[in-house]
Amino acid sequence: MLTAAKDSDVASVKQATLSGATSTVTDAKEKTGNGIPIPDRIARVLRIEWLGQTVASVCWICSVFAYGISSIGDWLQLLAASAWLVANVAAVLTIRAD
Repeated sequence: MLTAAKDSDVASVKQATLSGATSTVTDAKEKTGNGIPIPDRIARVLRIEWLGQTVASVCWICSVFAYGISSIGDWLQLLAASAWLVANVAAVLTIRAD
């Protein structure tokens, strides 16, 4: 009888530990509005692919303003560079199965 009580106590403690660990893991991820943990976003931002493309798109935007907007082609270049920058930012903010 004493052994059965100990076994049930152990089972209760295991269940409480497992459910507590699950909620702790969920809470520890520091989720943002769309569910991506902040450390995962930082890891994505620090990837060389993302940094290179983002710097290139920002430089392209700056060059359009540096040379001036004087034709439709300049507006199209500004639109393309801005779309590229928005796509890079969206890649960090959206969930993707890697």
